[in-house]
Amino acid sequence: MTAVYVIIGIAVLLIIWLVIIYNGLVRLRNQVKNAWSQIDVQLKRRHDLIPNLVNTVKGYAAHERETLEGVTNARNLAQAAIGSGVAAQAKAEGELSGFLSRLLAVSESYPDLKANQNFLALQEELSSTENRIAFSRQFYNDSVMGFNNKIHMLPSNIIAGMFRFKEGEFFEIETPAEREVPQVSFG
Repeated sequence: MTAVYVIIGIAVLLIIWLVIIYNGLVRLRNQVKNAWSQIDVQLKRRHDLIPNLVNTVKGYAAHERETLEGVTNARNLAQAAIGSGVAAQAKAEGELSGFLSRLLAVSESYPDLKANQNFLALQEELSSTENRIAFSRQFYNDSVMGFNNKIHMLPSNIIAGMFRFKEGEFFEIETPAEREVPQVSFG
C-alpha cells in the first residue's frame, strides 16, 4: 500500500513539475510577445511623430523664411527706389516697414528664435523616439534570449518539445542602410 502512495506522490510531483515548467515557458513566450508589442508601439510613435513634427517645423521655418525674404526683397526695392521720386520711394519704404513690423512681430513672439528651438525640439523628439525604439529592441531581444534559453535547456526543453514551443526570432538589422540614423530633410 505504501508503494502505491509513493507512486501516486511521484506522479503528482511530476505533474506539478510539468505544470511549473509549462507555465514558465508560456510566461516567457508572452513576455516576448509583449516586448514585440512595445517595439510596435514605438515604431508607430515614430511614424506618427516625424511627419507631424516635420510639418510643424516647416510651418515655422516657412513663415520666418517668408518674412526674412520679404524684408530682403523690400529692402532691395527700397534701395532701387532711391532717386525715382518721392511717391515711388515712399511706397517702397512703406512696404519695407510692413515687412519690418512683421519681422519685429516674429522676433517679439519668438525672442530667441523659436524656429531654432523647433529644430532642436524635433531633433530631441527624434532622438528620444530612437532611444525608446532601441530600448524596446533590447528588451525584446533579451526576452527572446531568455525564452530560447529555456526552450533549449534541460529539463524544460523536453516540455517545450512536447508542446511545440518554437524559438523566438531576434530583432536584428540585416542591411547596412537600416543601421544608419534616419535623415530628416526640411527642404
